[in-house]
Amino acid sequence: MPTSSRPTHALRCPPKPRPGDRVAVLSPSSGLPERLPIPYELGLARLEKEFGLVPVEYPATRKMGASPQERAADLHAAFADPEITAVFASVGGDDQLTVLPHLDREVFRAHPKPFFGYSDNTNLLAYLWNTGIIGFHGATVMCELGRPGAMHPLTADSLRAALFAPGPYPLRPAEHYRDEGRDWADPATFAAEPAMWPGDGWRWHGPQRVVEGPSWGGNIEVLSWMLMADREIQDDMAVYDGCVLFLETSEELPRADDVYFVLRSMGERGLLGRFPALLMGRPKAWSLSRPNSREAKAAYVREQRAAVLRALAAYAPDTVAVFDVDLGHTDPQLVIPYGGTVRVDGVERRITVTY
Repeated sequence: MPTSSRPTHALRCPPKPRPGDRVAVLSPSSGLPERLPIPYELGLARLEKEFGLVPVEYPATRKMGASPQERAADLHAAFADPEITAVFASVGGDDQLTVLPHLDREVFRAHPKPFFGYSDNTNLLAYLWNTGIIGFHGATVMCELGRPGAMHPLTADSLRAALFAPGPYPLRPAEHYRDEGRDWADPATFAAEPAMWPGDGWRWHGPQRVVEGPSWGGNIEVLSWMLMADREIQDDMAVYDGCVLFLETSEELPRADDVYFVLRSMGERGLLGRFPALLMGRPKAWSLSRPNSREAKAAYVREQRAAVLRALAAYAPDTVAVFDVDLGHTDPQLVIPYGGTVRVDGVERRITVTY
């Protein structure tokens, strides 16, 4: 029998959009579309052409340096608008934490809508989770929808299911993946399909059992900021009992020691051991500022995995852990429901999410 639980507060999945609907495109973190319009406009075009949705921009969407109040106002307007049926983040960033104090929880509670974003958007996903609304981790306009060449088929299929098809969705490992990129300011970047590397499947650790429960987590660096600022982390740790934790790291390439330190802090707070299963995203091991060799990338991945396993051994030894799940900053990217049911089958080695 699976180990399962539910948070002590009710989580509800907001109504799904339909082709032809208007959807909001916002920049709750960074107004990067102003500086790098090519991937942004490509993503907008694909939202309309490939998914049949009509994107609607808000005042701060293409505004670098927009204040937290301006970005909060866009979120309120998008969620309160009865003609908007879903909300997409344009991209991530690094200061969405400052937007949270300006949000009115009752606006979101009264007008629940699917929100898509990841990385710095972990802030808003956790905020919605605490408001009782299931969100969707993944699929920003500039990154996944604005991918060079074409959207990756795994990403597109996952996003389409999350948008339009409620119910169980089996995840599968990517046969090829990418963690390297080119300059978004160069039009040549988007003219051809990017180079990919062979994937080697998921790596399983821990007991062979089945865990099923609502998901919680996101980008580990952003979660560390939320822990330090005491934002959107419940005081009553029992709310996380039985949930499936999912984590990923960003293009900042945090050191393995820093990943361990964050998980250690979660363990010391009594948080890490609440989760009977962990999905660890495939690490991004290359960036434009740190163009690691293939050998250096492999070492980075090994060291991060060892750091996570070290923390689990100390604070959550019975947790079922799956590594190299395509849920973060690498390509392709699978959308993960934030608060939706995730089933981690350590016997059959399958992962199923419910959209």
